[in-house]
Amino acid sequence: MQRIRAADPMAVRLAVVIKRLRDRLRETRPDRAKQLPISHLAILKRLRDGGPVTASALAAAEHVSQQAIAQHVTALMHAGLVRATRDSSDARKRLIHVTRAGHRLFESAADSRHAWLTRIIDAELGARNRPALEKAIALLERIASADDPMSAGTTRRR
Repeated sequence: MQRIRAADPMAVRLAVVIKRLRDRLRETRPDRAKQLPISHLAILKRLRDGGPVTASALAAAEHVSQQAIAQHVTALMHAGLVRATRDSSDARKRLIHVTRAGHRLFESAADSRHAWLTRIIDAELGARNRPALEKAIALLERIASADDPMSAGTTRRR
């Protein structure tokens, strides 16, 4: 039986700060975007960055089940933010695309988020602390892209 380690205080602080920051960023979104879960905005971003994909590929990329991605895509389709078309190379497959409305909503949310972050960084940290923030961002990027050795071979759920 594996023994459970006590939580590292730094890990707890990091988790709390990330949650608080996500909440603050959510507050900066335009009203229509506030109605969307962060997972829907993540899907819009992935489709904008990577182009149209199948629901199966989207589920794998988002680390969710195909049933979960189907629910997300259905909600996004009902909101008019994505659409599905037949794959020209395999008529059995459907490709998920971002609509113009989806692009506009995503851009509006991103613009609001970036403006808020720029104001806060300038006001709270100033130029003197920018190098430290740059190092912290690099470390957070490493954490975000790391594979968890304890969950190797499992699929994360959102």
